Amino acid sequence: MTFAGFGDGAVEFYDGLLADNSKAYWTDQRELYEEHVKGPMQALLAELEVEFGAGKIFRPYRDVRFSKDKTPYKTHCGGYAHPYYVQVGPEGLLAAAGYYGMAPDQLARFRTAVDDARRGTALEKILATAEEAGLTVGGEQLKTRPKGTDPDHPRLDLLRRKGLMVSRRWAPDDALHERTCLTRVRTVWRAGTPLAEWLADHVGPSEQPRR
Repeated sequence: MTFAGFGDGAVEFYDGLLADNSKAYWTDQRELYEEHVKGPMQALLAELEVEFGAGKIFRPYRDVRFSKDKTPYKTHCGGYAHPYYVQVGPEGLLAAAGYYGMAPDQLARFRTAVDDARRGTALEKILATAEEAGLTVGGEQLKTRPKGTDPDHPRLDLLRRKGLMVSRRWAPDDALHERTCLTRVRTVWRAGTPLAEWLADHVGPSEQPRR
């Protein structure tokens, strides 16, 4: 399937879901979701697969077991080809690359690499280049410095991070429903590749067993 943009009803579907996050709404509007959101997302990831690897779509259902918010459905559709991510929803389009959050063993390796002058400086340059390309640096971050960290460390801001990614957002516009949307995602993912490669080299996947 060739990607031609998300359907005209994609944003409308999620606007409705924000107003009525219920099984009744989902069941009644499921065809709209399948045709205007899920189908195009599958096509988008398929076209990006050759360059970035096989992609998958996150389940639309929320895990409410440990949440006070019991609304059953996510109010956006996310797809990924790790560590690349794309999302469409009522706020438009988001494309990103990196690790939004890191497991404890990943975080330990990340901080060791950031603390090293050579590797840490290389990361700073990668992030500066990404920002020059119009991307925003984000990810989970501590409000204070990690325990035992020198308050005058030259890369203190990076050491405070528990996740690191670069991203760009677009509000809903005509391009969301056109092939231009593919170009936007590909451009961000390419610009985020140096960060993805740095994280792969110095952090990698978590080696801790899943609970």
